[in-house]
Amino acid sequence: MVNIVVKKITYALIMAAGRGSRMMPLTQNVPKAMAPYDGSTLISQGIKKVKSVVPNIYITVGYKGAVLAQHVIDIGVSGLFDTSGKDNAWWIFNTLMKELDEPVYVLTCDNIIKLDFDLIADEYYSFGSPAAMVVPVKPIEGLEGDYIFHKNNLIKRLSRNEPSDIYCSGIQVINPKKINSLIKPAENFYSIWSSLIEKDQLYCGDIYPDEWFAADTIKQLEMIPKGY
Repeated sequence: MVNIVVKKITYALIMAAGRGSRMMPLTQNVPKAMAPYDGSTLISQGIKKVKSVVPNIYITVGYKGAVLAQHVIDIGVSGLFDTSGKDNAWWIFNTLMKELDEPVYVLTCDNIIKLDFDLIADEYYSFGSPAAMVVPVKPIEGLEGDYIFHKNNLIKRLSRNEPSDIYCSGIQVINPKKINSLIKPAENFYSIWSSLIEKDQLYCGDIYPDEWFAADTIKQLEMIPKGY
């Protein structure tokens, strides 16, 4: 009998440090990650989905960080990183994550998704475990995104102005230690992606989320179907 070893990704990080100014006045009292959704909160629903397949979950906190920290600790996470006043990729170079030589699912608290994590992992490993792989989605009218231009899944260029048939969803797989070994520290993901493109280390997958909704505003949040 042949034993088939299936490679898993065992770490995830959910970015939840943003202020959520476009969700005012709701976010005057709670961080965006704690916006109510489906009888709970955005972040708790996200943690619940990820926790079923990924054992080690970390969260970045910032705005109203103490409130959010208590909320996610009560739900059950592996750790928190305080990124107050920092941009979205600061944690890769300035926390213990920089020593992690394993792939990490990176998600945002304001995306409601249905995603086959195992298929994403298979695809990541099939590309030779690059420094980063973004998960694409089809462009949605009225929603800003970084458009992807690639050749055989190797990203050659990103554009915020010139459209293509896919753009970045905000979901990605990264190897923090590999990124640290390849490029200089950067504050945001767009800078990281630009540097990795020069190194031929940024890929995009062919597998899209089964469902993907962005909750940037209260109106968008209210339009998301329950049960995701």
